[in-house]
Amino acid sequence: MARTNRTVVPESRAMLKQMQYEIASEFGLYGASYGGGMDTEFASELGTIGGASVSGGTPYLGHLSSRDNGSVGGEITKRLIKQAEQSLFA
Repeated sequence: MARTNRTVVPESRAMLKQMQYEIASEFGLYGASYGGGMDTEFASELGTIGGASVSGGTPYLGHLSSRDNGSVGGEITKRLIKQAEQSLFA
């Protein structure tokens, strides 16, 4: 059986990407890639920051470890579950 990584709600893709970058920034992962805590809000306008190429508003983060990336994914999951629980019990 072929495994697909299909988004169930395509409209949520932009929100999940934004959440991913916010959490990575909170964890200090962008600070390391951009040379010390620089604000990444205008990264796409700057083009290259600290050797990390930015194309189309998406920074290259290939140097991050699997552990770093996994911690961001885990935090996204925790926050989405918390939001769902709050909406159910509100």
